[in-house]
Amino acid sequence: METTTIKKKITLATLKSFVKKNKENLFINVTSEFDGMVDGISYCNDGFQKAKLTEDNIKNTLGIQGAWLVGGSRNYFDSYEDDNYIGYNVYNCCGAFYLVIKK
Repeated sequence: METTTIKKKITLATLKSFVKKNKENLFINVTSEFDGMVDGISYCNDGFQKAKLTEDNIKNTLGIQGAWLVGGSRNYFDSYEDDNYIGYNVYNCCGAFYLVIKK
């Protein structure tokens, strides 16, 4: 007998709900970001750090420093889980980051 796992599609609404429910417990790991000096993406990986809240550009940051979302359907979302954290991986033309909470 064959079994299949149905994975719920992750959308911007999913991410917004996750942030709203866990705002005080979020961790972020920015793995790439847009760099105007090279007119492209620069890779970085400082590991997971407690997310700093911001009031700047809420529409694109969701209030999280280091997070950046682009308009339209050009954001891509994956679920993420390791031994310590659970959350989402977000990537787009401006970079990539993990937004997670501790298990």
